Amino acid sequence: MNKTARFLSLAAVAAFTAFGAHADEADGSQFALKFETNRTRAEVAAEAATVAQTRSIEPAGSRVVTYSSTADRAAVRAQAAEALRLGQIPHGEIGSM
Repeated sequence: MNKTARFLSLAAVAAFTAFGAHADEADGSQFALKFETNRTRAEVAAEAATVAQTRSIEPAGSRVVTYSSTADRAAVRAQAAEALRLGQIPHGEIGSM
């Protein structure tokens, strides 16, 4: 049994090695796409310039939104303490379940 298992494992390794020996070039040139176009470089550059004007390069959400509050700090702390005493907000590591 041991000799049979060893023989089959060696045969499997040899098969995988032989399969890997048939690899193509390292740069993947067999998958290179070839394009035939009739547009000039100036037409493509003009289209790219119009697209660049309509798109923003600023990442979404990168601007900071400023907010002016009219609430008093002491009043907000008192409301939070009252909500905590009444059990309306979770407290501790477990929180409310």
